[in-house]
Amino acid sequence: MTSPDVPSSEGLGDSAATAASRGRVVLVTGLSGAGMSVALKALEDLGYEAVDNLRLSLVPALIRQADPKRRPLALVIDSRTRDFSAQNFLDELEELRGDGDLDVSLVFLDCGDEVLQRRFTETRRRHPLAEDRTVPDGIQRERALLFPLKEEADVTIDTTQLSIHDLRRILSGHFRRDAQAALQVFVTSFSFRQGLPREADLVFDVRFLTNPHYDPELRPLTGLHPAVAARVEGDADYPAFFRNLTELLRPLLPRYNQEGKSYLTIAIGCTGGKHRSVFVAERLAGWLKEQGLRVNLSHRELERLGLRIAGAGPGNQQSGHQAPHQAPHQG
Repeated sequence: MTSPDVPSSEGLGDSAATAASRGRVVLVTGLSGAGMSVALKALEDLGYEAVDNLRLSLVPALIRQADPKRRPLALVIDSRTRDFSAQNFLDELEELRGDGDLDVSLVFLDCGDEVLQRRFTETRRRHPLAEDRTVPDGIQRERALLFPLKEEADVTIDTTQLSIHDLRRILSGHFRRDAQAALQVFVTSFSFRQGLPREADLVFDVRFLTNPHYDPELRPLTGLHPAVAARVEGDADYPAFFRNLTELLRPLLPRYNQEGKSYLTIAIGCTGGKHRSVFVAERLAGWLKEQGLRVNLSHRELERLGLRIAGAGPGNQQSGHQAPHQAPHQG
């Protein structure tokens, strides 16, 4: 049953209906090696007509021919494009956004320099802007070139810590064709020692709660185990914390929905991402489902520990590279 505090996809006003009647165009750009080929394939799998490396001057003609009202269109336009320049791109973007028949989104894929360099080294690919320079020089040159586009992006995705599966999930959350106006929420637990999830919209720290790691019997278990759940839930401060957390989120969720945000990522962190954050993420996901929301749940560090085999990074689709196994950390 849908909570009255969180509106469903019905009754959201004219904005949702107007957006649904317009042709959808998704423009994907970003840093070479950040996962643009993976993103385009993901959008194609979602039913988009996908086109890679099209000259900017040909984009308007393609959109007219493709009829994005019938089938949405996804285009990758990056520094490889023959007539590419940030200003040309922005000029075309402004013109497209001014077309009342089109719903245009710009997606920018970012990634950390060290990861980009490793991806190019492992795949032995040449950076398109390196020419006679080193790969790090090419990365810096491209980052400066594309900075104006990042500033204009509707959706920015940092793929530094993302697997191919993660990137596909995020794109599906934003751009799946059957999406209604109702908000979809992704909840993930994580370890602060392993870094913040860069795609997170909201981050909550639960390191103040009782840590089961210091109990030898609970240490090898996870927050999915009833004994660990009982220990965390037994913390005297837990009930008030969870009540306040849900009371904080309750008025925010409908506002995100009304503003047209289709995908919200909430990250719950503790020291090792194994006990407290896992338990709280599970409870929060359950509460969100009770509000009538579509919810996906993941436990980043548990997956790294082997509950899910780590896949290649988004920029390594062809390389077969696997993320290194992560050693357990304090929960």
